[in-house]
Amino acid sequence: MASQRSQEIRGVCRLLSIGVLAMTAGPCVAQGDLSSCRREADDARRLACYDAALGTEFDRSGIDPAVPTAALGLRSAAVDAERPTRPAASPAPGQDEMLAAVAGETWELGPEAKRGTFIVRTYQPNFVLPAHWTSSVNLAPSTPTRGTAPSALRYKSANAKIQISLRTKVVEGLLLPQADLWFAYTQRSLWQFWDTQQSSPFRSTDYQPEAIYVIPTPRPLAPLWAGWHWRMTQLGLMHQSNGQSGALSRSWNRVYAAASVDRGELGLVLRVFRRLNDGSNDDNPDIARYVGDAELAAAWLPGLATAQVTWRTRLASAGRGSIQWDLTYPVDRGRPQGLRWYVQVFSGYGESLLDYNHRQTSVGTGLTLFQF
Repeated sequence: MASQRSQEIRGVCRLLSIGVLAMTAGPCVAQGDLSSCRREADDARRLACYDAALGTEFDRSGIDPAVPTAALGLRSAAVDAERPTRPAASPAPGQDEMLAAVAGETWELGPEAKRGTFIVRTYQPNFVLPAHWTSSVNLAPSTPTRGTAPSALRYKSANAKIQISLRTKVVEGLLLPQADLWFAYTQRSLWQFWDTQQSSPFRSTDYQPEAIYVIPTPRPLAPLWAGWHWRMTQLGLMHQSNGQSGALSRSWNRVYAAASVDRGELGLVLRVFRRLNDGSNDDNPDIARYVGDAELAAAWLPGLATAQVTWRTRLASAGRGSIQWDLTYPVDRGRPQGLRWYVQVFSGYGESLLDYNHRQTSVGTGLTLFQF
């Protein structure tokens, strides 16, 4: 770096001497030669022209020949006199621009962020919560169409909660500029890990495949008000089921539209769902009354920590639904993208499909992997 800097200083000194020589050389230098050099548009060629006309040679050792001379801040005195000098480097982007770049990288919104198709990335948080406690265990799950299924086991209030969530882009540039189609899969389990007397059974597992069409917001439409920016719109098709049969069976299909906005360290995502009709085979016809058909998630990234609160409700009436808090902090402060401590608090209906109409409050602590 010091060597390159000294090269630049020597180059500037030579360029200044060229300007002085151009004014004082007299008959030793033909004015027509200097005029032709001044008309040369390319900086590197113009400098070479002055070198040839004045009998000087600029030492370019240590400078990448692919980098234009102007990019290194090396300009002839003649050109500097004819037009304003531009800074050698652009100023660093502001905090809002940096966070917008991170948001764009997550969903590959711009052409510079595209990574191609079928590259596996995380979707929702991937976590293991070995310490998970619930205020109320649903020992008799029921639905209007399947009746009640008394549990054969006396489940405990202490669980382990596990979630695996991945996504991949399957089509790039679909229908609209920079719009992509993604496929995601999320699996969430409640495991009676601490109940060794009953062989530590899995109490429930929910399976959620999902198709997501991501549409970046055109640049002219992105600015909103008070510093908020509309980053993208998502259209999705989601299936969710628990793989059970009889009175324990739960499943439903939904479509949704989502909008993502952000301002500084705060981001908001609003999703509105529409359930698809399952006809006479509906396991849980009243699930939307409990879980809701709208979701508002607010994420805050003040530094190394991350915090998110998610509110799920029904648009027609806000009496049920749920609220969830998620907090993370890196295990190693020097590696914030590695393992992170994770705390989750849930209160309301639908922590699992089996408990869609059962109200409870739960607290879990463990570890999560950051986004990749």
